[in-house]
Amino acid sequence: MPYDLREIAAISGMPGLYRLVRPANNGVLVETLDAQARRSVASASNKVSLLHEISIYTEDPDQTVPLTEVFDRIHQKYGQQLPVTNKSENTALTAFIGEIIPDYDRQRVYLSDIKKLVSWYSAVSSRLPYQEAAVEEAASTDELSTGGAVPPQTAEADDAAGSPEAATEDKPKRKSKKAE
Repeated sequence: MPYDLREIAAISGMPGLYRLVRPANNGVLVETLDAQARRSVASASNKVSLLHEISIYTEDPDQTVPLTEVFDRIHQKYGQQLPVTNKSENTALTAFIGEIIPDYDRQRVYLSDIKKLVSWYSAVSSRLPYQEAAVEEAASTDELSTGGAVPPQTAEADDAAGSPEAATEDKPKRKSKKAE
């Protein structure tokens, strides 16, 4: 994942992007993703959309491109400086998204979505560090740590867990008292 978008959110009724800090009694404590880093509470009535859950529609109805992948493609092609802004002409914006995602769905991805994408990328790239994809692949191949809460299983234990016969063979049969 090039940018860690798991804690970055767009909140309805509030301009800009926010970093989720922690849950609060009546909503979520958030911090603006700008130089001031002001904290406020997003009430439970506001819709909070996490950026890592957002995707761009493609021509294939069964496939979408996650925003993290879109941001990675933009960073690979342009770095932090984009050739367009959210105030650029419509033709420049559609050409920009066409270069990044050639098969994006032109009927379901609106111009306002492209403008949001450009402004979000500008905000994220200026505040969050870019992580190379090789670092992510190496981290994903490591086993997850359970902190000792769950004992490690051997391959034999895994086979027994997957097979109902193997799990029942080792257990002794209970004698029923009614049979006596």
